[in-house]
Amino acid sequence: MSREVLYHKIAKIIEAQILSGTLRIGDKLPSLRSVQKIHGISLNTAKQTFLELESKSLIESRARSGYYVSISSQRKLALPSISKPDLTAKEKNPDELINKIYESLNRKDIRQFSLGIPDDSLLPIAKLNKSVIKITRDLGNKGVEIEPAQGNENFRRSIAKWALVLEGKLTGDDFVTTPGTMNAIFNCLTAVTKSGDTIAVESPVYFGILQLAKSMGLNVIELPTDPVFGVDIDALKKIIHKVNAVCLVSNFNNPMGSLMPDTTKRRLVEMLTFYNVPLIEDDLFGNLYFGASRPKPCKVYDEAGIVMWCGGISKTLAPGYRIGWVAPGKFKNKIISQKLLQTVSMPSLYQEVIADFMEFGGYDQHLRKLRQTLHTNCLKYQCTIEDHFPANTKISQPQGGFFLWLELDERIDTAELYDLAIEQKLSFAPGRMFTQHDQFNNCMRLNFALQWDDNLENDLRRLGQFFKKAL
Repeated sequence: MSREVLYHKIAKIIEAQILSGTLRIGDKLPSLRSVQKIHGISLNTAKQTFLELESKSLIESRARSGYYVSISSQRKLALPSISKPDLTAKEKNPDELINKIYESLNRKDIRQFSLGIPDDSLLPIAKLNKSVIKITRDLGNKGVEIEPAQGNENFRRSIAKWALVLEGKLTGDDFVTTPGTMNAIFNCLTAVTKSGDTIAVESPVYFGILQLAKSMGLNVIELPTDPVFGVDIDALKKIIHKVNAVCLVSNFNNPMGSLMPDTTKRRLVEMLTFYNVPLIEDDLFGNLYFGASRPKPCKVYDEAGIVMWCGGISKTLAPGYRIGWVAPGKFKNKIISQKLLQTVSMPSLYQEVIADFMEFGGYDQHLRKLRQTLHTNCLKYQCTIEDHFPANTKISQPQGGFFLWLELDERIDTAELYDLAIEQKLSFAPGRMFTQHDQFNNCMRLNFALQWDDNLENDLRRLGQFFKKAL
């Protein structure tokens, strides 16, 4: 086992002891030499173990005394409430608010906590650029040829090889490439619904799904959602007779960050199979897990081909490449026919670049580093929010992805305060963006896939002070 993997594994053991309360605030950890002897590792590896725990604010060093469990390792604030959308309430369109957020994205003087993409500094841009040069040279005249509508063969094969979580159930022929994950979801909705149909989604839900559904003339039913365990399957069962399709993020929901347990995923697929209702599964964040292994998608439990598993690289590797995919099950031929009508085919260059990077460019190494950075950032954000936001703030505890969902004092309206925050050069995503109803007005989403430094920490503190003054 490599030194990097070994120190990470030992750090996880100690982290679990801290989070479970076995090691409590103020407890002294074994010395570096004790850890070295206990695990049979080098002193260097023991130091790396402690450095990782320290970077996550789980332990702290005290001069001439050793390492202790940090006071910031224990959570102070409660989790956000389980959502309870009022299905009888009138719709309240968030489009104006969404447009306002997008208008601020090009302003470099604003701290963009509202963004839904990782910071450039977290991406292997130089390595990707080298791959572009290499592939451009290797493709030759093939770079200008039209590909089959199903997508680049090398790329589809690479996705299948990387989809180890699916236990070898899919091959490259089971995938269709798309211009981004949202396009994959659009194609799925087009394949299984028509204007006037109804889809069920989480609540809160990614605003892009709401906009997509509206543009297609679809009705949307928002379902109660737990900030830890995801959508309420019993609530879905009660309205299943009204639904033509279900669209969910099973792993690290955007914006709450919830993770649906495997037992719930299996039950969900079995229920939808029984009622013959297709599931469009957005698994865009699945590779950004903080635990020991990648969570399974619902697709693992799909025997009837009703799950349409969507993914992409915009959150992990190259947002601007606009490359996504879908494993559409029994709807594959319909998806290919739609893509042929819409785009004929996709450019081969960037598909080949990503295939090459997955094969030879250290994609796994990049993901390991990115996951560690995101986990560390998440913990640092939580500590800063606990110290500087209003005392009754509630905050999510995601096990992956890169969003935090905050529920503030009921007197605060994040949408109304947004313009004032922009004057302070601070941008966030108000909770009203993530629903079609008049709810989540005191909530907000923050992106922690940014480069953590003193300036970022100061801006997060300023945001907390801003909301304190609003009370």
